[in-house]
Amino acid sequence: MYHFCTITTADHLFKVYALFDSIKNQNHAAHLHVLVVDDYIPDTNLDSLSYYSLDNIRNSTVAKEIISKYSRDKDKLRWAMKAVLLKHLLAQKEIEKILYVDNDIFLFNDYVFLFEHLNQYSFLLTPHNYMRNPHKDQIWLEANFRVGLYNAGFVGVNRKAIEGLEWWGGCCAYKTERNAWRGLHDDQKYLDLMPVILDDAYIVRHKGCNVADWNNHVCPRVEVDGEILIDGEFPIIFVHFNATTIRSIITGKEPLLEKHFNTYLAALQKSKPQLKKEDLLVSARWKDTIKLIVWDILTK
Repeated sequence: MYHFCTITTADHLFKVYALFDSIKNQNHAAHLHVLVVDDYIPDTNLDSLSYYSLDNIRNSTVAKEIISKYSRDKDKLRWAMKAVLLKHLLAQKEIEKILYVDNDIFLFNDYVFLFEHLNQYSFLLTPHNYMRNPHKDQIWLEANFRVGLYNAGFVGVNRKAIEGLEWWGGCCAYKTERNAWRGLHDDQKYLDLMPVILDDAYIVRHKGCNVADWNNHVCPRVEVDGEILIDGEFPIIFVHFNATTIRSIITGKEPLLEKHFNTYLAALQKSKPQLKKEDLLVSARWKDTIKLIVWDILTK
């Protein structure tokens, strides 16, 4: 059995159901564990889908501190609770390895090799793969150090990662905020230190993992015999369909991901039939929208 987990608010459960479908579509025995940070818990009972409330995992000092500190900001609460949820799930006897994925991720190809990495390594990280040319578009080079080397929308862990999870959770309890002056970016920037904290942390080099608009230069999409490959070599394992990735696809900046987006949209519409692709852009926070506009100006 392969175990996955994610964190969501109730109004984004339609994304969780799409994620769940994409996991099932790979034809492996798998289970998705979902922490819902609102009071609402669905009454849907499925053998391979479990729901957790905050009360279910409010069993550690760090968990209580995070919940108390960020209960009014559901975004910060979701980000800060990742390490807590992973540690809680690893305490269950049947779970030795687990992948955390954001609820706006969608799988397109076999993921088993990621679990195989966890036979040898305790913590999996995927790099953002921002541009890093010191001679051109240096704002992207600097973004690596402002936003973080690794994307916190995906991590993989086994039971040997407990020390790292406790440290990460403690960091999120300390501060989960975006403050470039202090070197902070939500829960994410802390991951830069994970290979220092754990000597068996592993950077996933498969460029088909965590495909998103921010890595379309370092990880170019290429059509080969009708299949979209990353860098002409790597099949797309999963795409991170956050608002900026969706915007890039809708505006024609990512034409080779349009088919993947249409598949994702159809999966979303199974539980939310009235959904239109433009609706997915509205979910971007106004602060992030302003930052994106400024970013577009600076990178031209």
